Amino acid sequence: MTEILLGLLAVAVGAFLCLRGQWAMRLLLAIWGAFVGFAVGAGLVDRLTDQGYLSTALGWIVAIVSALLFAALAYLFFAVSIILGMASMGFVLGGTLASAMGITEAWGPLLIGALCGAALAILAIVANLPQLLLIVVSSFAGASVMIAGLMLIFDVIDTEAMFDADATARDQPLWYVGGLVLAVIGIVVQLRQAGAIRRSVRETWSQPA
Repeated sequence: MTEILLGLLAVAVGAFLCLRGQWAMRLLLAIWGAFVGFAVGAGLVDRLTDQGYLSTALGWIVAIVSALLFAALAYLFFAVSIILGMASMGFVLGGTLASAMGITEAWGPLLIGALCGAALAILAIVANLPQLLLIVVSSFAGASVMIAGLMLIFDVIDTEAMFDADATARDQPLWYVGGLVLAVIGIVVQLRQAGAIRRSVRETWSQPA
């Protein structure tokens, strides 16, 4: 039941990020922050107690508190939300890249994810993010989360392997193809949305008063 619930949550958050990543960024990043905070809190308790992922009341409590904290920071402080959002997207994409490269060491996905997260966080601080970059990054990150959620729902991985499913995914490359397809769909949908809004704005301003 835990795998199904987390899988459904991941699919929902991933779909929202993939298809609507450039809009309602404050709310979106608050939800994304809650998702990241939940995973961080649950993972921290698992690492410290070695009693299993979300297998104790303490794990759930810390995960929920962390989710609320991360969500509040992302919502109240826009700069923090941008940095948090880009860093977490980079971490997800880095972990996916490590899996695709066939890195089996436990530190591999964590290190590459951290480097990608830091790179995107720095980019968010020093540069104005172009709309296309935001669309592409949010689409790929959302697709990665959706694939992880679907793998949980269909019992391909368990909760402990949610962020370290490299071996399983390598054995079933269709999951990578599915993630790529979802990312492309997200990019197309968001580009069409952006184009429609630009046309609507131009038409509004071109109308006589």
